[in-house]
Amino acid sequence: MWGSDVKHIKTVDAHCCGEPARVVIDGLPSVEGTTMLEKRQYCMEKLDHVRKLLLTEPRGYPCQNADYIVPACDEKAAYGVIIVEQGKVYPAMSGHNLMCVATVIVETNMVVVTEPKTDFVLETPAGLINVSVKVTNSKAEAVTLYNVPSWCEKRDVVVKLPQAAGLPSSVTIDIAFGGMWYAVVPIKQTGIEIKPANGKALCRLGEVIKAAAKEQHPVNHPEYDYPGPDILVFVDQEGGVNRNTVIMSNGELRWDDEMTWTAMIDRSPCGTGTCAVMATLFSRGKLSPKTPFHHRSIIDTCFVGVIESTAEISNGKQGILPSITGQAWITQYCDVVVHPTDPFPEGYTVGDIWSA
Repeated sequence: MWGSDVKHIKTVDAHCCGEPARVVIDGLPSVEGTTMLEKRQYCMEKLDHVRKLLLTEPRGYPCQNADYIVPACDEKAAYGVIIVEQGKVYPAMSGHNLMCVATVIVETNMVVVTEPKTDFVLETPAGLINVSVKVTNSKAEAVTLYNVPSWCEKRDVVVKLPQAAGLPSSVTIDIAFGGMWYAVVPIKQTGIEIKPANGKALCRLGEVIKAAAKEQHPVNHPEYDYPGPDILVFVDQEGGVNRNTVIMSNGELRWDDEMTWTAMIDRSPCGTGTCAVMATLFSRGKLSPKTPFHHRSIIDTCFVGVIESTAEISNGKQGILPSITGQAWITQYCDVVVHPTDPFPEGYTVGDIWSA
């Protein structure tokens, strides 16, 4: 797997509005493929041990994410990015992850940096992402991502849930694409408030809804194989404040084992989730182009989204071309070491803080 020599993987760790990311800048094994989708698939099939090493114990923890900076396939891009998360999730796109990547690229001078603004392109499996970074005294003060087309695929579908303590019999959701496939769930129908103290209840209910929605209302991207929903966002749009929390898998849910009905919460306002929510609001006539959309997280951090223009999706749906703006901070420069005698070359998980 790692060979007989000591291996070093150099990372720059960061957080974006509270959600961490481990940006790999050197030491990654060669990633094969002629497109970013092929590179993503290669990482899933041949390099998942790298994801496990970086994200699980003893080097990682349940809410950690990682981003591999790789050569781009499109000459318009400065770099390619493969995004990896817990539970063998390889998102086509992730807003908070790319804001961390862009911050690392600027603050370590991986591109030519100009103040007050530095622009470049990143290539993800979802496509090319134009990036604009506000820079002051060498610090990335704001990162704006011009995301891939986003749209609402299904509206007001009913998801039936298993009979279990604390679960409603069903919920009504939208399903939207914002770079990942989101089950968009109005929180009001659940009786749970979006606040840190309710984290466990939100995770349990959210993961169950997402898994049930994937079985009962499956979707796939019209241009490449990307099934869903693979993530969920609870939304609260009452009282003039747009608040959300995104539920992300950290294991495999099994219907016959309630101990696996758990997940983790995105600490940030979530970039692709914000785009998916904007797409649902646009589809209902509740959000117009060029109107700033302030989206707050469970810890009260904020992204600002804008519908830059509308877009015709290849499946005939009317969608949007959104931008999202937030900020990230570097937290540490790290040299991840794998010694050939290390008994945990792929890391490990224990059911006290991980999905069983």
